[in-house]
Parts: sequence; C-alpha cells; structure tokens
Amino acid sequence: MNTRVLPLRLGVNIDHVATIRNARGGGFPDPVRAAKLAEQAGADGITAHLREDRRHISDEDIERLIDQLTVPLNFEMAATDEMLEIALKHRPHAACLVPEKREERTTEGGLDAASGQNHLKSIVDELMKAGIRVSLFIEPDPVQIDATVALGAPVVELHTGAYCDARQVERRQHLDRIITAAAYSAEVGLECHAGHGLTFDTVGPVAALSEVVELNIGHFIIGEAIFGGLEIAIKRMRALMDKARAESGAAKSV
Repeated sequence: MNTRVLPLRLGVNIDHVATIRNARGGGFPDPVRAAKLAEQAGADGITAHLREDRRHISDEDIERLIDQLTVPLNFEMAATDEMLEIALKHRPHAACLVPEKREERTTEGGLDAASGQNHLKSIVDELMKAGIRVSLFIEPDPVQIDATVALGAPVVELHTGAYCDARQVERRQHLDRIITAAAYSAEVGLECHAGHGLTFDTVGPVAALSEVVELNIGHFIIGEAIFGGLEIAIKRMRALMDKARAESGAAKSV
C-alpha cells in the first residue's frame, strides 16, 4: 500500500533572540538578523510573538520582518483589539491566536476556544477577511478542535508542552493525546500544526505524524545556537524532522 506523506514545514521562532537583546538594551543581538539566518539555514517560515507588554519582540521588529523576510511570517498574538489592529496593518502571512498572561514566563497552555467563542469569532473573521491565515494554539483536545471548526479558523496548532515536559509513561500518554488530536483535526478538515517545547529528543514522534504539516520551534533552537551556531541547530532539527517523517512514510507504505 502506498500512502502519500505530506511535507513537513519548520517554522523558527526568534522571540528569544529579542529576549537576550532586551536584557541589556540596545540593538544586539538583532532578531531580524536571526530570522534571515534561519531562512538561509532552511527554515520554511519565521514565527514572532508580539506580546502586549513587549517583553521581547517589538513593533519595530515586526515592521522589519515584514519588510525583509522572503519566507512567511507567522504572527503570534493575543486575541485583543490592539493586536488585531497591528495584524491588520501589517498583514502577515499568518496569525496564530494564543493565550497570554502578563505574569507568565512563556505561553503556559492552549487557548480556550470553546469558552471564548463570542470574543474570538469577530477577531478570526477580521483576520480571515484580510487574507491572513488564522490558526488557534490549543490543547490536543477534541472539544477545542470542534470549537476551532465552529469559529471558522482553518488551522490548529497543538500545544506540545505537556508532552515535552513529561517523562516515560506520562510522556507516552501525552503523545497519544497529540496523535488522536492530529488525526481528528485532519478528519474535520483542519490543517494541523504543532509546537512548544520541542527539542532534538522530543521532535521525532511528533514529526512522524502524517497529519502534522508544520512544527514551530524557538526557545530550544535559540538555546542550542549559543553553543554551535544557529545554522547548525536549525539544520540538525530539520534533519531529525525529515528522518522521522521519512521513516513514518516508509512504514505506512509497507
């Protein structure tokens, strides 16, 4: 039996280059330079999260990314009027709606699309009307997937943080949730992405899922770049993704 396996894209999140820059002020290291290096290393897209408190990526960064990138920009944003206005002004290729709390160190979980239907609907509609591909960053939960369909967003990004943070049996349980959610997403007609916390050690099982067409990875890649360089970190991640995908496709064709 021959089963076609879709290509797997890698989006590189450059937020934490800006985190290092902002720790001291000034212009270095430049996240836009990092984004362009990521392009050259084989990234299929760049992700940047403009937080309400501007703790890392700045408005100027977004303007420069829009102006200088040759690959798509995925604009992560809270579902607020301020962020909607910025997205409509710059019109990135994609906008990923994420939950956001000022006190959190990083995004702690998925968006509650099921409870936020009334608030989210108008934002999704406005972004879609502007020609921006909309995704919702959600937990791997059928209830949240159904809510995404109801909102009219074409893409889900499954939160992989719990899977990456867990160990042994618990990790397998979280992976099973991702596997089930990815299959269900495809079944109901959604494009399925995944991300958050993925590393060299955890990326393979997620990359192997044929329903997942894009992984967004940032903090780990930027951390590895300190030791070996950004190009090497991205190319190794890309190679691990491609290996897992190829092995998955080979197994399904038997």
